Amino acid sequence: MISKIKEKLSLLPDNPGCYLMKNKDSKIIYVGKAKNLKQRVKSYFTGAHNYKTSKLVSEIHDFEIVLTNSEQESLILELNLIKEHRPKYNVVFMDDKTYPYIEITKTIPPVIKVIRTKNVKGKIFGPYPNVKSARETARLLELLFPMGKIEKIPNFYEEIGKSIESDTSNNYELQVSKITKFLKGDIKEVTNALEKSMLDYSNLMMFERAAVIRDTLNHIKTTTEKQIISLNDYKDRDIIGSYYNDESIALQILFMRSGRIIDQHQTIFSYVGDPKEFILSYINQFYQGHFPDEILFDYMMFSDEDLTFSNVTFLPKIGDKRKIVELANKNAKFDLENYFLLYQNKLEKQEEAVSELKTLLNVDDLNLIEVFDNSQLFGTASISAMIVFKDYKFNKKLYRKFNLKTTTNDDYKALQEVIYRRYYRILMENLERPDLILVDGGIGHVKIAKEVIDNLNLDIKVLGLKKNNKHQLESMVSIDREIILKDYPKVYQFLFKLSEEVHRYAISTHRVQRNKKAYNSKLDEITGLGEKRKRALLASFKDLDEIKTASFEQLKEIGLPDKVINKLKEVLNNETDN
Repeated sequence: MISKIKEKLSLLPDNPGCYLMKNKDSKIIYVGKAKNLKQRVKSYFTGAHNYKTSKLVSEIHDFEIVLTNSEQESLILELNLIKEHRPKYNVVFMDDKTYPYIEITKTIPPVIKVIRTKNVKGKIFGPYPNVKSARETARLLELLFPMGKIEKIPNFYEEIGKSIESDTSNNYELQVSKITKFLKGDIKEVTNALEKSMLDYSNLMMFERAAVIRDTLNHIKTTTEKQIISLNDYKDRDIIGSYYNDESIALQILFMRSGRIIDQHQTIFSYVGDPKEFILSYINQFYQGHFPDEILFDYMMFSDEDLTFSNVTFLPKIGDKRKIVELANKNAKFDLENYFLLYQNKLEKQEEAVSELKTLLNVDDLNLIEVFDNSQLFGTASISAMIVFKDYKFNKKLYRKFNLKTTTNDDYKALQEVIYRRYYRILMENLERPDLILVDGGIGHVKIAKEVIDNLNLDIKVLGLKKNNKHQLESMVSIDREIILKDYPKVYQFLFKLSEEVHRYAISTHRVQRNKKAYNSKLDEITGLGEKRKRALLASFKDLDEIKTASFEQLKEIGLPDKVINKLKEVLNNETDN
């Protein structure tokens, strides 16, 4: 575990963000934020610490990070994460306090207030991690735009305000629009006026006033720094970020609840074929029909036609929602790029394991290994899978799936069919032959596979990956011997990796096919029945049976042409006849 943490520490970026420390049970025990993640997280594992920090470090078994665009965002995200997970080592922010907001009330005249509650009727902006700067900024806006309010003492800011908006008495709507523009981040007009006044006062040797304006400008910068960790619409939404290469996909899901990002889910998995198809398959499995108010996807990767599984998906192209998607993508990209850096040294370990395996099997070459999984998948073994390990890495372009033709229930016959089809083709097409065939199973499976190979007059070694009654890899079996793998830990780790990969590929391939079947519909067979008309049908009728028994007039009422209605009736009636 220590070596794993050291490897992850070496890959930390210099970016701002939050870090989540986890114990041996993967429970979050501490959340922190940093302007520079690399420096901050490394500091926990170097040098001397006080008792509390030392105790925390002793419990850390792993950590995760979430990148943000600024230190301001990391402050807000830290608070959200602490409130959600309540880690035992966080003593700050454990009460119900929140960062403040700035409100412009709907009263006449409007009032600018710093608030902590969200139960307001006016316009609100924020949250603002720096409470002092938020209060100073709100006070500045009151002075610049008094909106009929008369100060008891002379207000030199009012003159600056008049250079921005000459009438600062009763034109409340115009002044509110200026304040709104400012609080949304367009501060140029106000800061230009302040900077001009600061220079004027300095030239007049009124240095105290110039210094006050200088400090005000600093508060403005702190308060109005753009952040997207919280939105003021209080909706529940998930933001899907993704990044992929030729072999793997990284997904980062940011969970926003009541307008605040409070958690994240990250995963990396291998894929074959279209990455979009695998991402959408994963998302369907992840949510299982239970969606938040919104799910945000990247319009650069997906289209409306791709996102048919839910009516709450959006593809924002501009604004804060777009920026949140870009932040999720940024985290996914970091995860994937550093995943491969983190595990690149495993190549050396694999080479050592393969060398030891060659010695055990008394063979010269193990450059090409083909591994088969014929396990019963969800009660229907309609697909068998083969993965290829070539030149010390998985070659996903050579992976194959087999839709069984002769049997779906007998494991031995299924293996016999798949081995014959694979190696008969190798013979007929003169393809490259593997140095080793591995099958998932014991001596019975090995005998079946070896018999097929011998009948084809091929000289290829066949071994079985035998598991115990807990379905854990236990030994390597050949026709004449069994090798207990606990005595060869490097070989065990290598074969375990092969076993896990072929099982993963079999499961994911089965899920893709199952999902495709689940989304197929008799309605897809009807020419002229596009997505809009399908939605109208499904909105008006509960299922296909109701559509089938609907009258011609009922179908016409929802906008279907006569030709489409006739075809619909024909297809659904044929289904009944069959």
